[in-house]
Amino acid sequence: MHQDRDILDNISTAIVALDSELRVVSLNVSSQDLLETSELRSLGKTPRKLVSRPDTLVQILKQVRATRSPLARRGMPLTLLSGRDIHVDLMVTPISNSEYGISMLLELQPVDRLLKISRDEYQVNAQETTRAMIRGLAHEIKNPLGGVRGAAQLLARELPSAELTEYTNIIIREADRLRDLVDRLLGPNQALDIRNLNIHEVLEHVHDLISAETDHCATLVRDYDPSIPEVLGDRSQLIQAVLNIMRNALQAAASIDECVITLRSRAKRQFTIGNQRHRLACRIDIEDNGPGVPPDMLQSIFLPMVTGRAEGTGLGLTISQSIIARHGGMLECASQPGRTRFTIYLPMDTNNA
Repeated sequence: MHQDRDILDNISTAIVALDSELRVVSLNVSSQDLLETSELRSLGKTPRKLVSRPDTLVQILKQVRATRSPLARRGMPLTLLSGRDIHVDLMVTPISNSEYGISMLLELQPVDRLLKISRDEYQVNAQETTRAMIRGLAHEIKNPLGGVRGAAQLLARELPSAELTEYTNIIIREADRLRDLVDRLLGPNQALDIRNLNIHEVLEHVHDLISAETDHCATLVRDYDPSIPEVLGDRSQLIQAVLNIMRNALQAAASIDECVITLRSRAKRQFTIGNQRHRLACRIDIEDNGPGVPPDMLQSIFLPMVTGRAEGTGLGLTISQSIIARHGGMLECASQPGRTRFTIYLPMDTNNA
């Protein structure tokens, strides 16, 4: 049984084993994640204790128990005890003569997650295309920009009066400003300094920076999972990624005194990032109570130069996304008025250097 259980815990499909009285005998790790419960809390319980509004599910289970025939349902809605709605492809299979007291197996494949994986893959490909285009465009801009700056410097030496050189100084300053903007568009280009690090130390460092910047006026809430092991990452770049997101929250807030930002960490098992599945991943939520991201901007929020502020450059989130992507991770955003959540996923079982 122990060897069988190891196999079950390492597959992505959620599997729940029930006895003849429809009581839970076993749940693999994927089903615990999907149903947002633990095996300890669920053993011996019926489906009525696993999900809200379980009547349809119970009816299906009773039908399989009576007919001893497998039954499948596509896109079946389930409401978790937390109130979250999910959709799953359900397969119920009766088991005969099980030595472990198992009468039937439930296989649950979250349709929402499969759609999300497809969206993630599209997002990764789109961002890679955008970054390649930006790199090419940036180099095309920097070359003539250097020539303009050099010509302005040479011209300044030939001008007879200080009043006239003020014009060349403006050219030089604006050329430098454009060069800095292009460099920011290209993002960090140094090699990652990958080391084992405590992700909570990174979050605490950003917490202290933001607290100091706001003179302790903003409300910063910590909700950490202390059991999360160390991750492989570049400390300074991860600090920059989180800092950019938190500064965005501050800038979007109507008032610093009313701004509430929550830092949350959780471990995710058997989690897919892009097209790669990881045994263990770290999830970091950065949630604020600001006005939210306009719906028409949500799909393009990580693209450069996209910003909702007149004075913004639209590069902070682009740089954060680039940093997380270089770590083999994913950055997502979900927003509605009064609650905006940026979620960082970092793999914890591979060396992404």
